[in-house]
Amino acid sequence: MLPSLDGLVFAPTARAEHGEVGTATSFAYREEDGRVWASYRGGAIVHGHLVGTRTGDTLDFRYVHLNHDGDTSSGHCVSTLSRLTDGRLRLDESWRWESRPGAGTSTVEEVLPSAH
Repeated sequence: MLPSLDGLVFAPTARAEHGEVGTATSFAYREEDGRVWASYRGGAIVHGHLVGTRTGDTLDFRYVHLNHDGDTSSGHCVSTLSRLTDGRLRLDESWRWESRPGAGTSTVEEVLPSAH
């Protein structure tokens, strides 16, 4: 099993078709005892939250967010965790809106802290 997501930051590699999260969105993950949650914002997203579980290297969670148009949206996502060749972590996601039609896939990758 790959390491904990606790305290890590992830960002999408691209904006998915039918999605609202894009490369300017940042996800701050927490993890404890098989539970995962994150806050996200940036780009089209004002505030977003996800909450779910982790079994091995698979995450299963629900998400909800508010966009800059004042619309709220929610959905379900299953993600598979892997390690990139440079050592960072990656999540390959399969998601489906529950609040409106649409589904897709996306990828988020770990963002390393800036060197000072």
